[in-house]
Amino acid sequence: MEPTFFIQEAVNDAPKNRVKVINLDEDVALAPVENREESGIVIQGELNPRLIQFYFCMQGEVEFVFHRGQYRRKLEANRSFLFYNPEGPLAHEVHLGPHTRLLTMFVSVKRLHHWFVQDSGELTFLNNDNINQRLYAELPISSSLAMVIGPLFLVQPPESTRNLFFRAKVMEILSLYFTQGDDNKDEKCPFLHDESNVEKIREVKQIVRNQMTDPPGLKELARLVGLNEYQLKVGFKNIYGTTVYKYLTDYRMDQARKMLDSGKYLVNEAAAEVGYSNPSHFIAAFKKKYGFTPKKYLGFVRR
Repeated sequence: MEPTFFIQEAVNDAPKNRVKVINLDEDVALAPVENREESGIVIQGELNPRLIQFYFCMQGEVEFVFHRGQYRRKLEANRSFLFYNPEGPLAHEVHLGPHTRLLTMFVSVKRLHHWFVQDSGELTFLNNDNINQRLYAELPISSSLAMVIGPLFLVQPPESTRNLFFRAKVMEILSLYFTQGDDNKDEKCPFLHDESNVEKIREVKQIVRNQMTDPPGLKELARLVGLNEYQLKVGFKNIYGTTVYKYLTDYRMDQARKMLDSGKYLVNEAAAEVGYSNPSHFIAAFKKKYGFTPKKYLGFVRR
């Protein structure tokens, strides 16, 4: 029997064909949802007690409304939310703001237990002590995870390989999701246990964001925050999972994609806005991250 996972009704005149639930089997489904309008839309749904539900807000803002408005929770861009409520069905609404992209993923407890407990070791919240406990977890979306999720809003795989493509995406997403919060990741870099050093690394991230068109070099960045270059390079990699300048490239591409999404920028203009004086270098970087040239990407989002 094909399950009904999330979408019960689209309201506020939102066409139902905006929401396509991809049922892979009775235990796994995906729903990439995109609101391209200037106004928000509301989707009604229900938390199924046998499902673990993952929400990845890739762009815009999402608000979850429970108990007829008595409890609300917002999810901003580049954040994820995990819901697990084994106590029974829980009706809710999902409010998508203007120009919002949200990936919803559903996996049964049974299937997740089979994949990750039997094959790869125990997930803490699935052990016998916690399996009947409610769980709400919010985490940032790493750049690696964003790169895996992004094509789900762009690619329409051939029917012959459709299930294979989406199943592979589910496995990639789960693998990255459950490894990004590894409690032991800082052990490789002992100085990060000093909270002041962690704050300095976060300050570096903000500096390169604010100065993305003309960022300081590593030596200057280290000097600005009071670290040496080694501490900066190793610390940044441990916290953000990538190098300073790979992070900056990903951030530039994210900003450029948003500019292209807005319809207000040509490719060359977006390239210049994020610091690329040579459009061919920008096109190469964009394709490396998203798998498409900016021109082909525009063909997808504006069709």
